[in-house]
Amino acid sequence: MTAEIILIGPIGAGKSTLSRLLAEKLDLPRASMDDLRWDYYKEIGFDEAVQKQIGDQEGFPGVYRYWKPFEAHAVERLLAEQHNCVIDFGGGHSVYEDDALFARVQQILAPYPNVILILPSPDLDESVRILRERNGGGVADDFDFHEHFVKHHSNHDLAKFVVYTQGKTPEETRDEILRLLGRPGEGNA
Repeated sequence: MTAEIILIGPIGAGKSTLSRLLAEKLDLPRASMDDLRWDYYKEIGFDEAVQKQIGDQEGFPGVYRYWKPFEAHAVERLLAEQHNCVIDFGGGHSVYEDDALFARVQQILAPYPNVILILPSPDLDESVRILRERNGGGVADDFDFHEHFVKHHSNHDLAKFVVYTQGKTPEETRDEILRLLGRPGEGNA
């Protein structure tokens, strides 16, 4: 049984803040995909010049598609390297439109019992609205990434638990996660 706690969810949902709070409370290391992703991407041929060319020709939707195989690789590498820690994924690292990439990430995450989707609200439209308020509009070249990341099936299918943050402090949400994972004593302040 693995001890990792993996937080997934859309950009701005609170994954980074919660992973820091959980790591501090549990006295565990923290691994953030946002800190490590570019090194992992480069391992399999990520090229900034290619990304720029795609961006110039296709805008953000093209860049987003270009990132997908690199994101799946990064998930695989991060989980192979990081153990007994709290992990927060980047917003796109748990959303896959390509069925083969989704199946690959689903298989990678299958042995991990503590995969938690962080969303503002159980009402998905409300979650999108809240994220837009937090992070700005969230639309790039007609691609609404807040709506896409909230409503796409990937996050919901990969998660073993869902935690909603609306109306709670980050510390209250952290403690809810600890109770959910059967660590209630560690959730006391």
